[in-house]
Amino acid sequence: MKFIPILLSFLLLQHFAFAQKLTTANKQQLQQSEISILQYAKDFVMAEEAVDRYRADSFFTRGFVKALKTPFSFYYNFDSIKTISKLYAPDSSFKIFTWQLSKDLSSVHQKGAIQMNTADGSLKLIPLFDNSENSDRPTDSIRNNQRWIGALYYKIIMKTYNNKKYYTLLGFDENNERTNRKWIDVLSFDDNGNASFGGRFFQYPNDDIKPKQPAFRFCLEYKKDAKARLNYDEEMDMIVFDHLISEEGNPTQRHTLVPDGDFEGFKWENGRWGYVAKLFDYQVDMRGVDPMLGNAPVPMPIKDVKPKKSKDNDNPYRVDDKKKKKEDPRQREEY
Repeated sequence: MKFIPILLSFLLLQHFAFAQKLTTANKQQLQQSEISILQYAKDFVMAEEAVDRYRADSFFTRGFVKALKTPFSFYYNFDSIKTISKLYAPDSSFKIFTWQLSKDLSSVHQKGAIQMNTADGSLKLIPLFDNSENSDRPTDSIRNNQRWIGALYYKIIMKTYNNKKYYTLLGFDENNERTNRKWIDVLSFDDNGNASFGGRFFQYPNDDIKPKQPAFRFCLEYKKDAKARLNYDEEMDMIVFDHLISEEGNPTQRHTLVPDGDFEGFKWENGRWGYVAKLFDYQVDMRGVDPMLGNAPVPMPIKDVKPKKSKDNDNPYRVDDKKKKKEDPRQREEY
């Protein structure tokens, strides 16, 4: 376990090196910009009327881009703004921002941008335009930033193959009034720095639940009030997700899909995410215990989520992590 203190020291030194690139004046400028857009960042989520949410988003976006033009803003994290996701790539080559804007329960629109890490601290920003509403089959193709399938990203996994880096993105989408979606998409960059999403990275047999092959990104769509997990397990080096079944025996009806207690997964091998059908070979011991319970593992919530003026208990960006629970060692938290 000696590597842990070494790793922590490295991360602290890396953070210190990052901070040195921001001058005091530039940091103060960013702090003032953050204060000026903070209320807009709250209003595009919390405002009661759709027109007010859209107006707040417009003001927020303009102010946010202006702030990002500050030299070396890449190293400033806008910590007080809780309504957007901010993720650094594991190699610090880029940073990705995502957030969502809802017209009503049936219309949720994602927004986002990729900020590249530039040597001179200048802004190189790739805007992301959600094309989900115009896509009957969003898993059908490789897409650029103009035709992005939107999601609120909560995890980046970096893998390499043939000396090329691939960044697997795990994201959440409040899709509509009947279902939520969780996405696995793969981001890569060409020699000119252009971003592309998706590819033939997923190997799995066709069934009634998963997107039909060929699938260029993976989607887990499920009942609105269900808690379906999809996250990366560091120890297993796998993407783990809940196996779904239909409450009504009709898996084509996505709003009936709920977890059944089993887990599936993907493991990176030879440049692809290979499918693992059953992760845990776990036998329930029924001796000397309540026959209705046994020692069956009880699924834990992703995190303690407390909605604000909403019945949605699955939004990974509305999190109360003050309360910690002991977890089954086979299960990991996600946003």
